[in-house]
Amino acid sequence: MPSSQGDKGHDHNPHCFTNWLAGGIKGGVSIGPSDAFGFKPSNRVGTPVYDVHATILHLLGIDHTRLTVRHNGADRRLTDVRGHVLNELLA
Repeated sequence: MPSSQGDKGHDHNPHCFTNWLAGGIKGGVSIGPSDAFGFKPSNRVGTPVYDVHATILHLLGIDHTRLTVRHNGADRRLTDVRGHVLNELLA
């Protein structure tokens, strides 16, 4: 759903988004339904982006807990310390 921040025009919705995934994913699966307008998660929890990233990395054969990038002298992970593979999506 398009949303805006004040008078700046259209912007990305920070509460709900859609991902279309293919390859290793069950067909027609939906996780975390939104409200009737597609603005916020209806269960008030939602699916963290970290989990989406962990799932995509898993499908690529990469262990998200071991993938680090050196940034400003520290090893950083794309999934931070919170990412979990969404096993209910996997075929």
